[in-house]
Amino acid sequence: MAAVSVTEPLCEPCGYDAKFKVEVYVKKPLMPIHLSSIQVGMEMLCLCSQLDLLIRAQVHQVRRPQFQEQLKQDSSPVESDSFQRQGAEIIDRMYLCLDHLPKPLPQLEDYLDAVGLSTMFPRVEVYLIHGSPVDMLENPTMDDYFPHIGKLNQLLVLSQQLEDDVRHLGSHKYIAHQLAVVYQVLSSFRGILPLSILKRDIEANFKQLKMSLVTEEGSKVEPQLPAYYVSWLLGITHRVISSVSSLPEELTEPLSPPMAFISNLT
Repeated sequence: MAAVSVTEPLCEPCGYDAKFKVEVYVKKPLMPIHLSSIQVGMEMLCLCSQLDLLIRAQVHQVRRPQFQEQLKQDSSPVESDSFQRQGAEIIDRMYLCLDHLPKPLPQLEDYLDAVGLSTMFPRVEVYLIHGSPVDMLENPTMDDYFPHIGKLNQLLVLSQQLEDDVRHLGSHKYIAHQLAVVYQVLSSFRGILPLSILKRDIEANFKQLKMSLVTEEGSKVEPQLPAYYVSWLLGITHRVISSVSSLPEELTEPLSPPMAFISNLT
């Protein structure tokens, strides 16, 4: 140990010099890209959606018991590092988008007001002004957008799968269960006439269809739907798929804010 303590170091680390800093461009394009004003609007719509979902997730986390205990003790809950980092990245991308607009460049808040995004995403506007995630007393219209899109996609995919299984499977053992799942999703859409008619049609035929698939105990014969119910089921799935794919006005009302925004851009 004594020998080591008196031995001169082989080298000494140099102090940090800012001129050696390496800029990170991982998230930037390899080639310069110019966005039109329409493309800027579309990109800002996507970024506002991402930031709004991030804020809502953070607000939901704050409602958890451990954060509520902090509030009772008159201490403000600390926002997660992940939220701060991701939020800052999205805002940086917003400013990069604004660089594609004609000079003089608008302020970010002014741009969101001018194109109507601040009305669609009030949480984003408040976050940009105050720097803290807050929830709204009334749900903004965009809150229904992603759940509604998810339900439409679920109904479409389940109906397509049911149709394919009815046509091609050698056993219809689980067809009644699949139809029940489709019925549950249909029931989540309220006040939409085409889907309500399909729902009532399923209610009127479900018990008989299920009974037609009952086999004798110990039978090795795979249950098969009678031709009548095969035809009826294919008619149901065809009508569901057609209704969802055509996106009638009754099904697109929760989607109207972004659709109107995109129409105004073009």
